[in-house]
Amino acid sequence: MSRATLHNRQDSLERALQLFWHKGFHATSLKDLERTLDMRPGSIYATFGSKGQLFEEALERYARLALIELERILSAQASPLAGLAAYLRRLGGLRDQELPSRACMLVKSLLELGEREQAARDKAEALLAGMETRFIDRFATAQRAGELDSQLDPTRLGRRLQAEVMGLRSFAQRDVDSAAVHALAEDMALSLEALRKDTVA
Repeated sequence: MSRATLHNRQDSLERALQLFWHKGFHATSLKDLERTLDMRPGSIYATFGSKGQLFEEALERYARLALIELERILSAQASPLAGLAAYLRRLGGLRDQELPSRACMLVKSLLELGEREQAARDKAEALLAGMETRFIDRFATAQRAGELDSQLDPTRLGRRLQAEVMGLRSFAQRDVDSAAVHALAEDMALSLEALRKDTVA
């Protein structure tokens, strides 16, 4: 595949991602895809396969970009807990951004898809599990570094953080102002920072 062809494919995939993230799988028609990707049905099928395959690839791209952003934030901080707190504070700005949707695309897909789209549903579940694993790993790293009390469970903490992130992103979908989202994210970040070993009684 030539570099130009690869670029065009990636551009089309990004456009599909934005469309699916905004409308969801079921509400996105083939006509929507044709118009957004500026491709005929035959070209869409030849490039991506079925609508379901294109959707799964869009989910993978969404998750990959989300992980890149998470790693960027984590690596800029002095410790694992500081990195996770910074990530929460970054999410506090959700309403300040122009996004197709402020809710997580993976969570939206998990709620929308049924048995007929089991492959895509399994994909969304696996990608969410990968993000959960990343959170758990950060808590485990903090524990090994002595930043987190040894009695705490990194798996439980990682799952709780993922649930908080899901909730924050869903809250940001509501008709609320940016300050409310920032305040909620700050409360969550402070709660996480309070886990530092030197603050544990």
